[in-house]
Amino acid sequence: MDRPLRVAIVGSGPSGMYAADALISQTETPVSVDVIDKLPVPFGLVRYGVAPDHLSIRSVRDTLDKVFDKPGVRFVGNVEVGSDISVGKLHGFFDAIVFTYGASRDRRLGIPGEELDGSVAATDLVAWYCGHPEADRETFERLIPSTTTAVVVGVGNVAVDVTRVLAKTLDELTHTDMPEYVFDTLRESSITDIHVLGRRGPAQATYTTKELRELGELLDADILVDPTDLVFDAASEQVIAGDKAVARNVEVVKEWATRIPSGKSRRIHLHFMARPVELRGDARVREVLVERTKLDGSGGAEGTGEIFVIPADLVVRSVGYRGQALPGVPFDESRNVIPHLDGRVQNANHEVIGEYVAGWIKRGPTGIIGTNKKDAVASVASLLADASKLPTAPFATPDDFDAWLAEAGVHAVSNEGWRAIDAAERALGATHGRDRTTISTNHDLLRAANLICD
Repeated sequence: MDRPLRVAIVGSGPSGMYAADALISQTETPVSVDVIDKLPVPFGLVRYGVAPDHLSIRSVRDTLDKVFDKPGVRFVGNVEVGSDISVGKLHGFFDAIVFTYGASRDRRLGIPGEELDGSVAATDLVAWYCGHPEADRETFERLIPSTTTAVVVGVGNVAVDVTRVLAKTLDELTHTDMPEYVFDTLRESSITDIHVLGRRGPAQATYTTKELRELGELLDADILVDPTDLVFDAASEQVIAGDKAVARNVEVVKEWATRIPSGKSRRIHLHFMARPVELRGDARVREVLVERTKLDGSGGAEGTGEIFVIPADLVVRSVGYRGQALPGVPFDESRNVIPHLDGRVQNANHEVIGEYVAGWIKRGPTGIIGTNKKDAVASVASLLADASKLPTAPFATPDDFDAWLAEAGVHAVSNEGWRAIDAAERALGATHGRDRTTISTNHDLLRAANLICD
């Protein structure tokens, strides 16, 4: 091949950026990479999933951003594969495609009443307070000021993040890059109690110790744990003995169970051995029926039939993410991932030539941000091993792709456009005494990228 290998990466979250870096950093095969994202801005869940008050974790995007400084890597934002351009058409411009668009949809509880107003997904709430362009502002700006008691279902880091943001004072959040509309809504919050439900015991919870501890360090929120909820069977004790992180988590919760409420204006009630079985209300959720559970000896839990009721105006389900199918790409509906073998996309056990996958849409929503690096490097290794036998795309130059997008009327955001957005957000933040304020609408993002005018 007398030109660099042209690779499209669909999705600009951590796995996509790590894949781009792995491709461009090797020297054996010359490569040109376009990182395509449906949003005008890159970095996926690092921008729109990591809690805004976790500045150290969100700073990962500064590291990812450096990939765009490397020759041969382009950002192509505001281009939705499957809508603006089909996967089949994309093959005409690229020799290989790597799907790294993640798993951003929520999992359902599957209980009666889940459709009631006031029953929401943590993914949607997080998108709202992170300033996602597609966030449902109306819903949360209506619900939060009219909520007294919230129930958060789940005991992973996202559930902890949601609980913490809802329980913090405004002063504890003003250093973040959240949009102004979020501050305006949280200023009107009437929430006094947040109940967090975990269907199993403290040894089975999936949060990390750092995130967990923060719940007990808030300025104006007491944390309450019923000692009778701290249930440990033989399997739990074995996990605690063999996993230092779990042991630390358990010690944190045990200490909380000894605390006496100090009279703070908000309270976080952490419940273990409890699962919601029904939401009840009128047009809006008003109460949650919760069943007490018991450990089954193998790491799971089963119902006991004992029910208690928590009055609630807001229920946030945080029980995991799931991937979505992309038109024209094989998809495993049972696992919500793209089927693969060593990162090579498979269709009915046959390899799809020129298509690869990395990240959550490859393996499911597991691991931390850094887990995606090793995963992406492995998929890129498969792609590079196949480089000599990949079919040659007929229109494989950046100019060809750009010309097609322009003719199709797509306002694609380039590296320069993203840099302009980044500068605009920093300038906006400076007006509020912050490092950055997130620009939250597609229109304003494209305007900041100098692609449209008012």
